[in-house]
Amino acid sequence: MTIRPILTAPDPRLQAVSMDVETVDSDIRTLVDDMADSMYAAEGIGLAAIQIGVAKRILVIDLDQKEGKKNPIPYINPKITWASEEMAVFEEGCLSVPEIWDDVERPARIRCEYLDRDGKKQTLEADGLLATCLQHEMDHLNGVLFIDHLSRLKKNMAIKKLTKAKKLQAAG
Repeated sequence: MTIRPILTAPDPRLQAVSMDVETVDSDIRTLVDDMADSMYAAEGIGLAAIQIGVAKRILVIDLDQKEGKKNPIPYINPKITWASEEMAVFEEGCLSVPEIWDDVERPARIRCEYLDRDGKKQTLEADGLLATCLQHEMDHLNGVLFIDHLSRLKKNMAIKKLTKAKKLQAAG
């Protein structure tokens, strides 16, 4: 298992639309393990494969990470099959948009289909933080960052802050 670098905005690779996984095999399971290790190293609770530069429709989420436990759950080829009309607002952050947090409104409840680590089809109904996290990570698979849900002004301010931080990092 390997900790891989996480891409940060405004890296154009984060705008790529990820491709479906054809077969869940040992290479995919190794990728899932690398994603979990990378997520833990960055102290995150979710990570999409594109965030480490792999344009495959794979997410890893671990809400238990907040309590110091490790229970990474991979979601391969996830699709939202239903979303509630009721909305919920959560303050979101992102490993690819470091040090920026803002409120994002999303459907409060969703139903999701995905393949598990063994390639078996699963269905999950989620609400609360899990629903928000799944939607946030699935956005990555379509080249969307959480700041894309913000006003143009807030998004532009976030991009300027990230660009400035990258320039400072490169210079010093």
